[in-house]
Amino acid sequence: MSSKAFRIIINGETRELTAPSSLAQLVSTLKLKPEQVAIELNQVVIRRASWESTMLKEDDRIEIVHFVGGG
Repeated sequence: MSSKAFRIIINGETRELTAPSSLAQLVSTLKLKPEQVAIELNQVVIRRASWESTMLKEDDRIEIVHFVGGG
């Protein structure tokens, strides 16, 4: 059973996904540390607790903000 590829936009850059994906899977695929990023999906901030259940759809716009520590 194959799924149709669909595109999403991450920080202004178009990406193509070939399988259904949650925000949590996307974070893992991008090799990001969940505790160091915040995600906005279609202009709504998504809490980390909801990443696993939030499925991505065609033309979703995702903004990922990285927290940087330092002094």
